[in-house]
Amino acid sequence: MTTSVRFRVLRVMLLAAFAVFFFGPLLAMLDFSTRGAGGGRSWDAWANLVQDPELRSAIVTSLLLAVFTVVLSLVLLVPTMIWVRLRVPWAGRLLESLCLLPLTIPALVIVVGITNVYQWVTYLLGDSALNLTFVYVVLVLPYAYRSLDSALSSIDAATLSEAARSLGAGWFTVIGRIIVPNIWTGVLSAAFISVALVLGEFTVASLLNYNNMQVVINLLGKSDANTSVAASLAALVFAFVLLMLLSFVGRSRRDAEGA
Repeated sequence: MTTSVRFRVLRVMLLAAFAVFFFGPLLAMLDFSTRGAGGGRSWDAWANLVQDPELRSAIVTSLLLAVFTVVLSLVLLVPTMIWVRLRVPWAGRLLESLCLLPLTIPALVIVVGITNVYQWVTYLLGDSALNLTFVYVVLVLPYAYRSLDSALSSIDAATLSEAARSLGAGWFTVIGRIIVPNIWTGVLSAAFISVALVLGEFTVASLLNYNNMQVVINLLGKSDANTSVAASLAALVFAFVLLMLLSFVGRSRRDAEGA
């Protein structure tokens, strides 16, 4: 057996092992969620994802939280990171430390620290689960920062900025039409990772007594395990599709740039 054949066999074996490791639990979840009362197959649990009013409301809430978190985090991070890189590069380490700080603080400590702040948020904006947007922005900062920082490091932002400024472009034009299109893959990566994190977040919402999708799934697990598993599987598949889209978009963009 030649070396190339051995390599192909090893690659097939590794891919098969990965497929079993990754898809095995998902297939088991699908099997469990479609088990009927009499031993047959039933899709009632999946129908409950849209028929159960509490679960449907929680799913909508989590999707809105994901959208608001992505928008707010990108609005805060993208202009700030570009401005720091172009105008005050000495502050880059400080910005990095601040953005990565949530990784070193347990979620329980974060909740205890912001409880008093959220009393004012509730007083000003009302008692809505969408108020979780602000704390979720803090939680996604490290991941969004790393994605954007990698994208910015791959381009010569200073040269692009100086060229645009020499042609009369303002700072909004430089950021919106020059820099952002060149880091679009990093922006999408930050957005998709943030969506996946928000859809899977349970601890903060539970401790602050808000009902998002994961909190309701946990409650359903005590009374309707099939629907709970179906909702969990749907969330996992949705996050997986987002990551696949990110990979496809990134590859298409690199192919376009290479052409």
